[in-house]
Amino acid sequence: MAAQAASSMSEISSSANGSDATKRPGTPQITPSELSRPANLQRIAQRKAQIKTYPIRKKLEKLGVYSSCKAEDSCKCNGWKNPNPPPTPTRVDLSQPLANQTDPCRSCGHTLGAHISHLHDIPEDELNRLLCMVIDVENLFMCVHKEEDADTKQVYFYLFKILRKGILQMSNVTVEGPLGTPPFEKPSIGKAVLNFVLYKFGHLPQREWQIMHDLAKMFLHCLNHWKLETPTVKKQHSQGEELAAYKANYTRWLCYCQVPVFCDSLKKYDPTAVFGRTLLRSVFSVMRRQLLEKFRAEKEKMPPDKRTIVLTHFPRFLSMLEEEVYGENSPVWDDDFTVPQSLSLGPSRLVSPLTPLTDKGDSLVATASAAVGSSLSSMSSMLQLSSSTSPTEDLTGEKRSSEDDGTADNSIKRQKLAGDVPVEVLTQIVATISDPSAMLGPEGGLYPGTHSARDEAARCEERRGVIEFHVVGNSFTRQPSRQTLLWLVGLQNVFSYQLPRMPKEYISRLVFDPKHKTLALVKDNKPIGGICFRMFPTQNFTEIVFCAVTSNEQVKGYGTHLMNHLKDYHVKHSVLNFLTYADEYAIGYFKKQGFSKDIRMQKSSYIGYIKDYEGATLMHCAINSRIQYTEFSTIIRKQKEIVKQLMEKKQTEIRKVYPGLKCFQEGVRQIPVESIPGIRETGWKPSLTKSEDDTADADHLQTQLKNILTQVKNHASSWPFQRPVEISEAPDYYDHIKYPMDLRTMTDRLKSGYFSSKKLFIADMMRIFTNCRTYNAPETEYYKCANTVERFFLSKVKELRKTN
Repeated sequence: MAAQAASSMSEISSSANGSDATKRPGTPQITPSELSRPANLQRIAQRKAQIKTYPIRKKLEKLGVYSSCKAEDSCKCNGWKNPNPPPTPTRVDLSQPLANQTDPCRSCGHTLGAHISHLHDIPEDELNRLLCMVIDVENLFMCVHKEEDADTKQVYFYLFKILRKGILQMSNVTVEGPLGTPPFEKPSIGKAVLNFVLYKFGHLPQREWQIMHDLAKMFLHCLNHWKLETPTVKKQHSQGEELAAYKANYTRWLCYCQVPVFCDSLKKYDPTAVFGRTLLRSVFSVMRRQLLEKFRAEKEKMPPDKRTIVLTHFPRFLSMLEEEVYGENSPVWDDDFTVPQSLSLGPSRLVSPLTPLTDKGDSLVATASAAVGSSLSSMSSMLQLSSSTSPTEDLTGEKRSSEDDGTADNSIKRQKLAGDVPVEVLTQIVATISDPSAMLGPEGGLYPGTHSARDEAARCEERRGVIEFHVVGNSFTRQPSRQTLLWLVGLQNVFSYQLPRMPKEYISRLVFDPKHKTLALVKDNKPIGGICFRMFPTQNFTEIVFCAVTSNEQVKGYGTHLMNHLKDYHVKHSVLNFLTYADEYAIGYFKKQGFSKDIRMQKSSYIGYIKDYEGATLMHCAINSRIQYTEFSTIIRKQKEIVKQLMEKKQTEIRKVYPGLKCFQEGVRQIPVESIPGIRETGWKPSLTKSEDDTADADHLQTQLKNILTQVKNHASSWPFQRPVEISEAPDYYDHIKYPMDLRTMTDRLKSGYFSSKKLFIADMMRIFTNCRTYNAPETEYYKCANTVERFFLSKVKELRKTN
């Protein structure tokens, strides 16, 4: 047998040297693991297509190399060998015959015709099938010689022999032996993952279900293209029966899944269709770690909406699946799995299989995406999620799509008001500010972060996958997952540490009470904050029981973003009122989140439901169902930018320079305001005749404003604002500050009667401070002077209002 195998190998070597597989100078060395790459698969397909176009004499010559001699029964030659092999590299046309049928075999001496006599009456389709098997044999021959792992080399050699045997006997190739036939275990991985999605997520609304369904398909696709570790590598962290089972599955995987990718003479199976729990357990931990590492490394290449889904939802999906893979009593692996009666599933979900993700047109994975090997290349091609998936949809319901906002019928158009901006103009402006970095509005400058929304940093971290939000809770009817229980324990510790006045037993009782839920803020898979609440849907309110963020993570906007998520969650569940008892330290926080001491609910709605606390203040927050709170500040900022550009557009349209007035040179001392050229085009309208009382009020106003302006000018910290900024002092100042203001200019305006109201005066004064903070860094003396003088000015304005 060893001699026969050696003879077969030498035949293939000789054939390869005389075939179109001849290695040419500059051709890269291809390893066995690289044969399954799309580019190499395409080359193999091209070779097979090319060989089918050969003339019949060339086809017979090619098959003669793999055909046994028929001259005598006693001849044991199993392949004709060219007595005059072409040189390497060859300089002849390989598609043309290189030998005659009368040429003798270098091994047995019989002619080529004696080796191919049985092939003359075979149909051309059968000849082409055998020629394709020849290509597969040559590829396996290369694999045997290139492969370094002993176990893998042995499998390649075994498949090489059965393919070689198939050509000799002109039969279909089947893998025989102790490996068994697919499927090797039931239920299959694909069936179990579908059971898992139905079992864990079947109760979710359609959009959330679609996300989990697509993530399950992406996981199965990755597993179908995963390159398993060799038994030698697996031996480093496994042993005994586990290693023996893995070696058997690895051999099956090579024979039925991996090699058939580039040798289509062998029937190919998807690993998720023929393997079960045993294989998944042996590869899940390594696969999960490497997948998440690769996704994080390539997150900048992903579209923002896909990045949120993959970096936020996929890790959570894998964590929940891991419990079912390694759990001993998981129902998803039962052969007779049925959906629990408590889940009311639509018929589309029950019959929706998780088909392999190589089907054409599947929006989750690009067709013919690169195989997922140890390098995990081209991961971004797997992220083309279904268009039915909302990019901002959160699994727990904290986020919602725009079509959920409002209850008005979209078919009813809003009545157009006089002065409305044309839709075309708005569309044009919105297109120019789609970049979030450009939506800074009038508050932008050298240090825009100083004036950004409180939750901006937290929202950015959520988009990058740094933090996550989950609604979790205990249950007596369904066993909570291990991850849920760990998070609940972590939240209990956060609340106990941050709320020392609350008894720990009381906190534990409410956190683990099935009637209460907690919106958890998770970072590095650990809860760093949360809001514990209890919903009363029949009364249309929710009681917020605990709200805390761990001390070393505060002042990052997490608290605001946490509350915004909670509001979005309640809008989706149609509960539009919050009630909470806040102590003296929490009142400020709740006021910033829209809470008020003015309770705008009927007492009968909450008396007897909400818990009373001594020394705390009851506060109420009404939720607007038409607002998406997690994106509210971004929307406002975008609206401000739109208004700003509309104003600039309007100014451009009406800006016109008129010639100077020459009437004063001719001795005219006064003219009506309305006679000034261009004054009416700006929108100015003549006012009514002023009465004596109006004149007296104007004089009184001027006196008050003069007193305040004098006090501000005399303030010790007002020295930076006394005069306009000189270009020599700050060359780029007017590049950043479009509307400068100073105390000298305000004095001139006061003398000219410019300030017709307190609002104009206050606006100019506040512009001084805003400009200063925009241009200067917070740690500079100018910035601090602006804050000091601003406080002084506002106190004087407050005194003025009290006097009036």
